[in-house]
Amino acid sequence: MQDKQKILTDFERVLPVLKQKTESGDIKLQSIINTHHHHDHAGGNGEILKHYKLPIIGGKDCAHRTETPSHNSTFTVGDSIKVTALHTPCHTQDSICYLFEDGSDKAVFTGDTLFIGGCGRFFEGTAEEMHKALNETLAALPDDTKVYPGHEYTKGNVKFGIKVMQSEPIKKLQSFAEKHKETQGKFTIGDEKLHNVFMRLDDPAVQKATGKSKPVDVMAALREMKNNS
Repeated sequence: MQDKQKILTDFERVLPVLKQKTESGDIKLQSIINTHHHHDHAGGNGEILKHYKLPIIGGKDCAHRTETPSHNSTFTVGDSIKVTALHTPCHTQDSICYLFEDGSDKAVFTGDTLFIGGCGRFFEGTAEEMHKALNETLAALPDDTKVYPGHEYTKGNVKFGIKVMQSEPIKKLQSFAEKHKETQGKFTIGDEKLHNVFMRLDDPAVQKATGKSKPVDVMAALREMKNNS
């Protein structure tokens, strides 16, 4: 109930801005895009639909969804922004990350799959699935792709990461997080490969910290350690 009330409160704050911007022509709403079905990500769909009749693009379990794009399929937002849907089941089985490309600019919206310096809990999936999501699907994106997670969890993630591996990239992330309230869009896939312990499963320091060597086993051990930290 508390989460639902928060969504409604956020919606009530957002709606006047949406109305102002759409009525002035500053923005044109075309669709709602959900990364997964959890209420703090898709719970506002019904309220928005009361005011705007929009298609809802998202995983199969997202509230009121009208379309679920297949893995690696593309669609267009606005006049020219290319969006690629990347299925990343684990946090939820309907998790989808979205790569946005506008000319040479690239950004990936990762929901609760990839965070800056961390990853989501395995609520509906396995370590094997998260390994594939992070270290095969997302790691294959261009290194200069900016990362926009669904939550600002960097301070907690780096607090854990620095215990696992005291590398310079993690120390730099720690310094940045201490000085800045928000980190979304400030780091790239290339950065995550350096400072995110969940994307460094072959690193000897990470393997030593977990006592494991196989990537999937390292992933499982890391998540368990983070859950208990």
